[in-house]
Amino acid sequence: MLAIRCLLLVLAAVVAAAGRLALAEENNGGGARWHAPSPSPAPARKHPCLENPPNMTENTGGEAGEVVHDYGGLECYVTGSRRSGGRAVILVSDYYGFRAPKLRKIADKVAYQLGCYVVVPDLLFGDPYTDDPARPFEEWIKTHSPVEAAEKTKPLIAALKKDGMSTVGVGGYCWGGKVAVELSKTEETKAVHHLVKIFPNAPHGFACRYNATDPFAVKTAEEARADMVKWFDKYLKIMKR
Repeated sequence: MLAIRCLLLVLAAVVAAAGRLALAEENNGGGARWHAPSPSPAPARKHPCLENPPNMTENTGGEAGEVVHDYGGLECYVTGSRRSGGRAVILVSDYYGFRAPKLRKIADKVAYQLGCYVVVPDLLFGDPYTDDPARPFEEWIKTHSPVEAAEKTKPLIAALKKDGMSTVGVGGYCWGGKVAVELSKTEETKAVHHLVKIFPNAPHGFACRYNATDPFAVKTAEEARADMVKWFDKYLKIMKR
């Protein structure tokens, strides 16, 4: 969609320039004279993934879990019981990191609804994106590769298995989704059936950055979480057999 929108803008600019050239020809008795239009500064466009940033100080009613400073070499928010029948879920954050209050609330709810252990690792290593003008997104992302993050997740999976988790599911939001995809290419996880679901009119980040005062936003976020819980409940049981 982004590529199509940019293409349309380019075409519109070409048509407008051609119109100015035709007008110049007419005013000069048919003698073509090119008048290059003065370029106007283009408004800065935010990366789509940075729209609707999370409220990092939002009060979501407290956290059921705790922060562990070294779990498989990573600082993690953990929630749920380790005596969960051997099932665990890793939820990977978006660019804004594992401290986002809504993300931790989602982890709490997934742990409660699935009756499993949920881990939210800090794969940005204390350096989440912060909208700092001194460090543009294009520079920040160069040091935060989802491929490298996937590699850093492998010791966490090993630590979970050592703690008795026989099956481990991995999910992610935005950048974290890419981390999950990279892990699916390895022997650490086994890919199962797929599901594609479209949420019309939902903005980017709707599942973990939703506006709690907007009924539509809450409804779509809860629906997305319910789908995820159902998915993990079904396939973690299958993988355990």
